[in-house]
Amino acid sequence: MRLAFKSLFPFKPTAEPPPRRWCSAAFSNTTTVRPPRKWERLLVDLGEDRQTPPPSRLSKRWMEYHGAKNWEGLLDPLDDGLRGEIIRYGSFVEAAYQSFDFDPSSPTYAQCRYAKSSILERSGVEECGYEVTKNLLATSSIPLPRWIERMPRWMQVQSSWIGYVAVCNDQAEISRLGRRDIVIALRGTATCLEWLENLRATLTHCDGNENNTNELKDEPMVETGVLSLYTSGTKTSPSLQQLIRDEILRILRMYSDEPVSLTITGHSLGASLAILAAYDIKTTIKHAPHLSVISFGGPRVGNRTFRHHLERQGTKILRIVNSDDLITKVPGIFVEDHDDMGWIRKHVKGSRWVYANIGHELRLSSRDSLQLNSIDVATCHDLKTYLDLVNGFVSSSCPFRANARRMLQKATTIPSVK
Repeated sequence: MRLAFKSLFPFKPTAEPPPRRWCSAAFSNTTTVRPPRKWERLLVDLGEDRQTPPPSRLSKRWMEYHGAKNWEGLLDPLDDGLRGEIIRYGSFVEAAYQSFDFDPSSPTYAQCRYAKSSILERSGVEECGYEVTKNLLATSSIPLPRWIERMPRWMQVQSSWIGYVAVCNDQAEISRLGRRDIVIALRGTATCLEWLENLRATLTHCDGNENNTNELKDEPMVETGVLSLYTSGTKTSPSLQQLIRDEILRILRMYSDEPVSLTITGHSLGASLAILAAYDIKTTIKHAPHLSVISFGGPRVGNRTFRHHLERQGTKILRIVNSDDLITKVPGIFVEDHDDMGWIRKHVKGSRWVYANIGHELRLSSRDSLQLNSIDVATCHDLKTYLDLVNGFVSSSCPFRANARRMLQKATTIPSVK
């Protein structure tokens, strides 16, 4: 049985969507330095008026594209080089979805369908210059009752494959990027216990101590269910936290004498886990490399203090948000940082339901897309929708270019779940 996000949350707009606005603005980068790779041709339709940024530009500006200046001047209008980077990292998340076995009748349900060495190639991200070095598992800490043994196997899966770590090993790509890049790519919710963990939406201390009642110190807190999936493990399956720590330390030791970056990317639940992983790496690994998070359709994950800790760490987070995606508006209560809202913050301080938006936002809207004939919860949250919106977005005054084309093959089916 496949969990159908669309059927669980039917949604129809009560009014006709507003007239769509688009423009035919041309993009400035018109020099082709190399033909697009196969994975780029599959996932991205660059169009006739936009070409891949020259390698020299990307290698010189990669730190800007990864938040060194907090993406100042790059988001509105959307810089074409940054657009390419966002789509490129989105393709790594797409590969995580493609590689996951969603079939509950399969003996490999909730595992990776491919061998580690062929994950990227078989999921359509071939010739990208990256090599998968580690498979990642997430484990739920929800205790299972004894009667669960009589239920279908898909309801009992406690640990499941959730993504991978990959390293750029191609010298030409390293030169184009301007450094050796490490990627952590994480998918969204898929299994029964992952869905149940999503329902554990109260905030808890980052140390996982739910009995800690000393909230008056305004300590960093994160969503209980997400923290559980990140830190829980079994005798046979290490926690996602331990898998990531060990692998990143191993890679950093291997390439300690060259420029290295770490980019964590994820969709929905994967976006939340990406932020926790970034916080954990910055907290536990000394001299961590430049670290950035590119998240798609992520729900809220922590409180204001958690956000402030991330900012002090220097963790750079780009949060791509679809204004029509309800998942980005949950869980909990969100209180603005305006001065006139101070009295509200004072009265809700320490609450386990008051969340904060984390990171710098690239805000898009499904209503501006030429490709969507209807707006529902599943479509608005779908990763394919996000990549299409990024591909077509120009600026807030010119939200969608007229000649934007569909990026992903219509035959490709990716479950759009949190």
